[in-house]
Amino acid sequence: DMNRTFPDNVKFRKTADPCLQHTLYNVLVAYGHHNKAVGYCQGMNFIAGYLILITKNEEESFWLLDALIGRILPDYYSPAMLGLKTDQEVLGELVRMKVPAVAELMERHGVMWTLVVSRWFICLFIDILPVETVLRIWDCLFYEGSKIIFRVALTLIKQHQAFILEATNFPDICDKFKQITKGTLVTECHSFMQKIFTEPGSLSMATINKLRETCREKVLSQG
Repeated sequence: DMNRTFPDNVKFRKTADPCLQHTLYNVLVAYGHHNKAVGYCQGMNFIAGYLILITKNEEESFWLLDALIGRILPDYYSPAMLGLKTDQEVLGELVRMKVPAVAELMERHGVMWTLVVSRWFICLFIDILPVETVLRIWDCLFYEGSKIIFRVALTLIKQHQAFILEATNFPDICDKFKQITKGTLVTECHSFMQKIFTEPGSLSMATINKLRETCREKVLSQG
């Protein structure tokens, strides 16, 4: 995955001096030894690479990665990705509560949430939303925890509800979800961050944890 991590970024090219691919390798190998239950899982390269670009420091990137994987997003990057799968189902339940027309559309056409939001969750919006917006989201993620991911996802869906509801078939729905991550809503990061704290309404960790219990059992029962 080294060569696939930010290939367009000059600092990750093999000709760069220093080449951040070496730093990325060191952080990922160190984390694999530090957390043997997780080791290395696809998606971690983008998270670690982003942290390296931000901090420009190998050790700081390692400990921030540890905070994300070990505390803020447990089981997202484990081999079974149970936490990731669970939270995608949680988002589906939250959409059913807060944007029911979109949930009904998804169910009617048999579109699973993992098909449209898995990259949002596993990459924490890297290469999905503009860099400035992602940095603001990550600030909140470290400060307030994983519910920020749901706030961002719900805001994107709620703000584009009418657009999503224009979809008439399975591929059209998938395409709409790709398009809603572009445009002025997300490029104007200051107003977008204000919206994520107002648009979804009340969203407590107690509610999310209760939904996680139910959704985790559902995911486990599906094997």
